[in-house]
This record gives sequence, C-alpha cells and structure tokens, in this order.
Amino acid sequence: MNILVLAGGHSPERDVSLASGAKVVQALRSRGHQVLLLDPYKSIDPHASFAALHAACAQQSYAHTIPAIAPDLAALKAEFGNGEDMLGRNIIAACKLADVVFLALHGSLGENGQLQATLDLHAVRYTGSGHVGCALAMDKAIAKTMMQAAGVQTPLCAGADAANLPLVVKPANGGSSIGVSIARTADELTQALALAREQEDNIVIERFIEGREFSVGVLDGQVLPVIEICPNDGWFDYANKYQGTTQEICPADIPADLASAMQTAALTAHRALHLGSYSRVDFMLDAHGEFFCLEANTLPGLAPASLLPQEAAAAGICYEDLCERIVALAV
Repeated sequence: MNILVLAGGHSPERDVSLASGAKVVQALRSRGHQVLLLDPYKSIDPHASFAALHAACAQQSYAHTIPAIAPDLAALKAEFGNGEDMLGRNIIAACKLADVVFLALHGSLGENGQLQATLDLHAVRYTGSGHVGCALAMDKAIAKTMMQAAGVQTPLCAGADAANLPLVVKPANGGSSIGVSIARTADELTQALALAREQEDNIVIERFIEGREFSVGVLDGQVLPVIEICPNDGWFDYANKYQGTTQEICPADIPADLASAMQTAALTAHRALHLGSYSRVDFMLDAHGEFFCLEANTLPGLAPASLLPQEAAAAGICYEDLCERIVALAV
C-alpha cells in the first residue's frame, strides 16, 4: 500500500509526534509498504502521483529523539513561514495521493478533530478516530462531562481557590502534560494558573488524586492489558514521559478484579466519547482503592516504547503487527 505518515505539526507535542512517526514508517516499510513521512506544517511542491511524491520527499531512514523540553513554536513559525496556517501548501493534495494517511500527530491539529474533518471533506482515509470523537476527547471539560454521564468516575472539578488545595491545573486541550502542574500551596496555584494559560485560556482545575497511575489501551473494540506508570521521581510530567526516567509495568501488578474494572471503564469511556479504532485511557488509583479516569487519548504515542505498544506486546501483538492492524482498520 501507499501510506503517508503525518507527524510533527505546529504543536507543543511536535517532537513526540516525530518520534512516533519515525518508528511507524520503519515498521510499515518492514512489511513491504511504500511509506513516507511528511510534516503537515511544512509546505511541499505539488506532485501528480504518490510515486512522484515518494521519490521527491521520502527519506531513506527516519529517526527523532525527544528533547527534555517542549519545542519553541514561535521559532518554528518563523522558520516555516506559514503564520497561523496549520497546514502547509499541498499537504492535503499529498494526502489524496495515498491509499491511507497514518496520523502520528499529537495535540492541537492532530487530535482536536480539525484535521480529521478536513480529510473527511476530501474523502481521504486516515487512521484513528473521526472528527467528532477527537473534538469530544480533546476538550477535557467536555470529556469529563460525557464520561461521568456514562458512569466513569473522574476527578472532581474545583475552583481556583487555595482552600481546595492540592489541585491539578491543566490546559483544557493539551497533551503530554505540557502546561500541567500540581499545586500544593497558594503560590504554586498562582504559578500553575499562569503556566496553563501560556498554552490556552481555557483551563481545567481538578482535585488532585494521590496514588498510582495506570493506562488502558483499546484496539478494535477490545481492551489491552493494564499498564502501570511509575516515575522514578515526582509525577508523570513531560520530562518523565520521554527521558527514560519512568518504569512501566505491564501487565500491572494489581488484583484481577481491579484490572477488569479499569478495562471496563476504559472501554466505556472510549465508547462514550465516540472514539474509533484505537485509543488509550489514563487512570489514577487512590489509597482507598478507588480509580479515577483522567482522560482519553485519541492518538496516543506509537513509538515501540510508548504505553499502547507495550500493552499490545503484552497481549501478543508485536509492534509491526500493531501498526499494520491500525492501517487495516482505517481501510
């Protein structure tokens, strides 16, 4: 098949996306597909066929290392010269040349439904969830409301009041823990609000759940084994996610009934948010044995060491098979 992988973009999660996309290209090429990666924020020349596009734009190999800090988007905007346009010139035309577009994007355009709706308008097949599900899951406030209505417990919302401490403050439409803070003092709350608003004006403030963190993948309507996330220090922030300072245990060392309940909640959240072929749902487990759903990720990280591929491996699905299965579900 002719497969176009989209990765990068004008998003704080750009580097995470490029790392995922590079590994996806390698996996799909190993299975005999004609694959190339394009950054949707970067303009390209027009081409009449996928073969011509591949000959002009494909690299022999792809690799990307995630830095310890999020990218400088202002510098990227100046370098690429696209201004506020989220798609470079001729990107949609390139997508139409492929048999399927593999979305390895994270954050903003990749997960908020805008790109999915644009591809729908051009009858382009793509991986993951549709534009409705992406929009619902990306806005954490809306997602919380819908999950709660479906019976999935989430951390209670709270006002920006020091009397409610400790609190978690996060951008409503972000990912990879960028702009997220745990505030335990009044000063930290003021700093957390400022940090979140650097990303966007719409923020979510939740009761902090002290405990263990878990994640559950959903693939083609089936739940994957539960994985536990164990940062060596602090919490699962951007640095701990991508700098090798976190241990992941899969299957998680928890009682079978708890794992089953968490998997059921993940599938319920997936369905409540109208998600598509795959997703990853994150949870916190408190000291009393209660678990709370933090969010659902419509395009979770897909490097082999990412959470969803680890869960798939624990279920007997190797990385290459996982990538091919995601493609097959799209077509």
